[in-house]
Amino acid sequence: MAISAAQVKELREKTGAGMMDCKKALQEANGDMEKAVEILREKGLAAAEKKAGRIAAEGIVESYIHAGGRIGVLVEVNCETDFVAKNAEFQAFVKDIAMQIAAMAPKYVRREEVPAEEVEKEREILRTQALNEGKPEHIVDKMVAGRLEKYFQQVCLLEQPFIKDGDKTIDQMVKEQIARIGENISIRRFVRYELGEGLEKREDNFVEEVMAQMKK
Repeated sequence: MAISAAQVKELREKTGAGMMDCKKALQEANGDMEKAVEILREKGLAAAEKKAGRIAAEGIVESYIHAGGRIGVLVEVNCETDFVAKNAEFQAFVKDIAMQIAAMAPKYVRREEVPAEEVEKEREILRTQALNEGKPEHIVDKMVAGRLEKYFQQVCLLEQPFIKDGDKTIDQMVKEQIARIGENISIRRFVRYELGEGLEKREDNFVEEVMAQMKK
């Protein structure tokens, strides 16, 4: 069923969850507000947004080296207290984030970090592609907008599907951790090194390799 912006706004005000999470919960609940609240609580998303504004200056820097030493990742994930930074669940979450970066090679944490000139360049490329495909001028802009969203999902860590559960994004994973732990959590920055990066080399499926490593 169609979900109105007013319904999404009401659910957001009730729970503090993100707008997209609220919309999905309402769709799952067929518009039933109370059921949607329950769905968000069960998923650990309710009230996560309300904690997002709090200062997170503690945390850890986690490393991940892919088998054979071909990929290395350092990632800084912040929380509010040293107590949580030492929590095993939090540390396991950060390790998962490091492995996500190794497997999916994002370039940025969030879309706000993507330089405007890079976005504009990508927009022009996508527009040219659409025109070359013979698409009518009046639908090209809509196509470009949709493809640009897919671009952000590829290059922005928070918008990528989680490699252990493709039904969740990394942003949703962060919100679930916030709700469970009760503190604001923020992925601040990361760096990813790949052996021979920029040099001619054979193609490897690092996603499959990293996933296999996670199952050991």
